[in-house]
Amino acid sequence: MISISVCMIVKNEEKVLARCLNSLCGIADEIVIVDTGSTDRTKEIAAAYTNKIYDFLWVDDFSAARNYSFSKATMEYIYVADADEVIEEGERQKFIKLKEELDPGVEIVQMIYTNQLSYNTTYNFDEELRPKLYRRLREFIWEEPLHEAVRLTPVIFDSEIRIRHMPLEVHANRDFAVFERAYQKGILSERVAKMYARELLIAGDLENFAKSIPFFEAQSENTADGTLLKQALCVLVRAGRLLGDTKFFFRYAVKAMATGDAPSEICFELGEYYFTGEAPSKKDIYEAALWYYNAIYEAVPELNIKMGGSLPAERLVQCYERLGEREAAEQYRAVLEDFVSKSK
Repeated sequence: MISISVCMIVKNEEKVLARCLNSLCGIADEIVIVDTGSTDRTKEIAAAYTNKIYDFLWVDDFSAARNYSFSKATMEYIYVADADEVIEEGERQKFIKLKEELDPGVEIVQMIYTNQLSYNTTYNFDEELRPKLYRRLREFIWEEPLHEAVRLTPVIFDSEIRIRHMPLEVHANRDFAVFERAYQKGILSERVAKMYARELLIAGDLENFAKSIPFFEAQSENTADGTLLKQALCVLVRAGRLLGDTKFFFRYAVKAMATGDAPSEICFELGEYYFTGEAPSKKDIYEAALWYYNAIYEAVPELNIKMGGSLPAERLVQCYERLGEREAAEQYRAVLEDFVSKSK
């Protein structure tokens, strides 16, 4: 049987921490809690489960905090948990069985992370395989009978264990503050820039978009990567509409269309421009409906899957209700219900 250190970084998680730790009963041989500045009862609750509680000065860097938590682990494997996760009973039993039977040669175990679409997270899917259990110390192994080389690729096992994500609130404002400071320091990688763009399209408000404009304008001008360009244009078009800057809005909407591969988000924003304008005319509503239709059927979402599905479908229902075209409204109500059912 392998031994497991559970490593967590927390801040003001008094409402969910016990729920998470209780679900780890029988799994954790050691619990490491790294607190980044709680002002509630988080550390008091943690003390009922472990004496390995450490303070860490928050430096706008989740990796730094994670690395510190790993440095305090002593068991063979490290399980990374967030306070708003729950391992339900059936899955907990699967985890205990995995603990008993795991081949010690496995270096990473992936588990199925679920319930993403319910909470405005930065993901476009409800489930994904995610690395959750890591061998603490890696052994380097030589391979091949000649021209030998050290194996660099880790041994990964994809388990069927499901981890349920159950936050009580959205952490978007916290994330946006970290994104903003990271790009100001020039340390925002392409991978994290994509997460920034996606989170903006899913949970950003006017202030968040306004602050993001310098970064995404620079990205739209300096990248030869088509995917990065599309992501930047999605953010800038939404920013222009929210700011009420029509010239800015159409500058980037037209640029997106000129690429010949405009994503659903651009079509949806064009629909929103006509649908939500001041006293939209009947002609405007038809124009909006055209773009919402394109968002669903003629384009593919780049950042927010709902902008290629349930959001424009809902707007199409509203468009045809405003136009008094009940049959069309009912047609798209059925489309909307289909999208909603698939997301559950």
